[in-house]
Amino acid sequence: MTAGENAGRWLVLVIRLDAEPSRHRVAVWRDLRKTGALPLGQGVRAAPDVPVLGDGIARALAPAEKAGGQAITLTASGRAPQDAARLRELFGAAPSADRAEFPADCGKVAEEPAKEIRIATFTLAELEEEERSLERLRRRHGDLTARDVFGTPEAARAGERLGQCTAACEDYAERRVLPGLHETPAPLR
Repeated sequence: MTAGENAGRWLVLVIRLDAEPSRHRVAVWRDLRKTGALPLGQGVRAAPDVPVLGDGIARALAPAEKAGGQAITLTASGRAPQDAARLRELFGAAPSADRAEFPADCGKVAEEPAKEIRIATFTLAELEEEERSLERLRRRHGDLTARDVFGTPEAARAGERLGQCTAACEDYAERRVLPGLHETPAPLR
């Protein structure tokens, strides 16, 4: 079943955990946030019933059951068309907010190679640092894309910015750092 075929079906997650130790509650809510599950009330979240979110939801509920809590998953849909539309709107707003920050974060990563070029730092260590930053952005983009079940307007822009950031890092590597690694040092006199 595709996201489009399943767009009207939602999972409602009702979770009860003891207040202490708090690490169990933190683990459950952190993992549910990663899936984009909507908070509907204390201990109640909702997410579209689509395969791409299934593993994340199962991973989030595991600590609740392991800690002796209760997790109930219900399948639901909006009672009226406006209810379903509102859930979809709320679910789309969360990735939109995260995606709004993403181009700025890409800009910060893309500025680093330009700064290193200005100050003539063409070391392998600096290149590896830039590649780690780029890899974090790629993972974040993948997470955002997976949660973007209904498609947000920012999705295309985020992909473009990631491409620009990748190009800046590749240019830094190919034109500045890698050629310098293969140069023969001048003889000492």
